[in-house]
Amino acid sequence: MPTLRDSRTPSNEPTLLLVDDEPSVLDILRVVAEDAGFHVVSCSCGQDALDHLQRHRADIAAVDLHLPDVGGLEVLKAIRQADPDCCVVLMTGAGSIDSAIDAIKLGATDYLTKPIDFDRFRHLLTTVREDIARRKRLLLAEQEVARNAEFCGMIGRTPAMQDLFDLIRRLAPHVRTALITGETGTGKELVARALHRTGPRCGKPFVTINCSAVVEGLFESELFGHVRGAFTGASADKPGLFEVADHGTLFLDEIGELPLTLQAKLLRVLESGEVQRVGSVQSRRVDVYVLAATNRDLPADVAAGRFRADLFYRLNVVELWVPPLRERRDDIPYLTAAFVRESAARMHKRVAGLTPAAERALATASWKGNVRELRHIVERACIMADGDFISERNLMPRSGHAVTRALESASLSEMERQHIVEVLNRVAWNKMAAARVLGLTRWTLYRRMELYGIGAKSAESSE
Repeated sequence: MPTLRDSRTPSNEPTLLLVDDEPSVLDILRVVAEDAGFHVVSCSCGQDALDHLQRHRADIAAVDLHLPDVGGLEVLKAIRQADPDCCVVLMTGAGSIDSAIDAIKLGATDYLTKPIDFDRFRHLLTTVREDIARRKRLLLAEQEVARNAEFCGMIGRTPAMQDLFDLIRRLAPHVRTALITGETGTGKELVARALHRTGPRCGKPFVTINCSAVVEGLFESELFGHVRGAFTGASADKPGLFEVADHGTLFLDEIGELPLTLQAKLLRVLESGEVQRVGSVQSRRVDVYVLAATNRDLPADVAAGRFRADLFYRLNVVELWVPPLRERRDDIPYLTAAFVRESAARMHKRVAGLTPAAERALATASWKGNVRELRHIVERACIMADGDFISERNLMPRSGHAVTRALESASLSEMERQHIVEVLNRVAWNKMAAARVLGLTRWTLYRRMELYGIGAKSAESSE
């Protein structure tokens, strides 16, 4: 029965997965790798390795080509499919040019013949450690950029978000009523809170109500309050949210869901500055800034008779539109870095960030749920991650979501090929510069270019 041996508890050390049916080879390579600062997991057959990779990721795998059960090339394919960022080295005692070419075509980083050249093996381990260290430095830099790009809880370096931040700064001292529009999950409430925090009422109450979450029969009482005995269950006087928010700000989320019967009463309060509790004949003056948000097309609702035109124009004194995440993809790395930092700290985990393949998966997803969906996916991935990095596999729950749909629409290899070409074009095909941007060694970049058939600049630009 093949066995799996794990010499120590995983720590901050990178992980090497050794797969060989010769105990002597496993023992000596383990000593070399541990001296180089690696945590080593040893498998004596291919199936053990595949079972291990279902639960854990490795930074580098050294796999014997000729295994008693599953062949080394099959293990290589499985590793590349499960974790494209894992560096795979094939080993054999009967090397040939053809088998080396097959291994490289399938994504192997290198091909070692037995007896193993230990200096070369140590060099491979050193390269992997340097790549990991470089990756961590890049992720730390992205977290620092995220901190610098934060504005009132929002993160954005793209022109669209910088324009929004600038608009908030200019409007906050003066605006009393505003309409915030955008898709679900874009951060409309954060925009409302930013207007409040940077305005003259920052020290006063900020009160929110979700117009789609309150029972219609109780909505008037929620907004305007009621007096004792106004209806069954009204056992005492109760102030409404307008009174609670007096001298502060009231945020009406999902204003498009407000029933027509209440729209006229809301308009009257906005015009007169007075509220009348349900069951009372007296009016009370309130001084409230009103911010409303919606993901609906209110002009279309007005045309269809679902929303009052006069209320729309009263709310739409100023409109602030929050762009969807798919239109600000350059912000995804910084949002992700901030969410990873926040989640890792809360969960007391050492997660530093994402692997390159996981980052590419996030960058190409459709993000119908926008920033909220990204946050939830990163939080879940932090829970699932068992090392320093969130892998692509950690992003995939059993049910489908934006990341899964993106991966279904394009193969990982094609996504990686496109990313490499984009970076090469960006740096005018300077391969050393491209390797630095991609977080690869120049030698690895050459191998990836060969694997994906990325040729001369002229050939790529003509595609």
